[in-house]
Amino acid sequence: MPTFIRTPDGRNLAVESRGDPRGRPVFLLHGTPGSRHGPAPRSTVLYRMGVRLITFDRPGYGDSDRRPGRRVGHAAQDVAAIADALGLGEFAVVGRSGGAPHALSCAALLGGRTARAVALVPLAPRDAEGLDWFHGMTEDNVLAYTIAAGGPRAVATAFEGRAAAIRADPRATVTSMHAMVPGPDREVLADAAIRALLVRNFAEGLRCSADGWVDDILALSSPWEFRPEDIRTPVLLWHGAQDAFAPAHHTRWLAERIPGARLEVPSDQAHFGALSVFTWALRWAVA
Repeated sequence: MPTFIRTPDGRNLAVESRGDPRGRPVFLLHGTPGSRHGPAPRSTVLYRMGVRLITFDRPGYGDSDRRPGRRVGHAAQDVAAIADALGLGEFAVVGRSGGAPHALSCAALLGGRTARAVALVPLAPRDAEGLDWFHGMTEDNVLAYTIAAGGPRAVATAFEGRAAAIRADPRATVTSMHAMVPGPDREVLADAAIRALLVRNFAEGLRCSADGWVDDILALSSPWEFRPEDIRTPVLLWHGAQDAFAPAHHTRWLAERIPGARLEVPSDQAHFGALSVFTWALRWAVA
């Protein structure tokens, strides 16, 4: 069961901690769509690493209250509220896929508290200068982010049906990914344990509504409210070169602008390759 933490503006966030309760705190920000049950190392692995992993449902997902009109930069406010409630001063953040830009918001806006930040397979800002944002992206994602130009009502209309289908049969959704992804991702999705994690993640995130998914699409299609150039926290950027959901040139664009960022783009990996480097990324985050 989650712990509910109330934000200064009166919302409830569903939060869970795993691993060593006295360990070094790391916030893990889940993908899109997702939940606090997103893929992560097992508690026994986290305990051996001395890591206290803190996950939460972004607003509108799972058991967390919606924050209408939220933007990527608002994630830093929620992380700060959780950290305050848990009595944490400094922490690290790790974000995967749709959660990665939200993790970077902590690096930019909570620089005095965010010791290190990891962004796994991130998207660049929608208004990224000089970036062909849609190049190399799957048709499904191009459609999703194009619809966002029509505003909240258009996105809600498009995604409520998709969310209902996932609620009805999340296993079928995960199985259908095989036809959409390149070879390296099919190898990852062949693992029954990973498929089970993804099924639980999607089912929990969309259990009540499509609100979190809708708001993520709108947030990721809007200005971030911070500049990557202003980040001074040490940042690790990782991206599989064959990624078709969030193309790797998004991460290369970020690496050119985040001062001192470490960039890893393995040629034999794609989007779900990020799951195989979680433990390594966590070790870097708490080093």
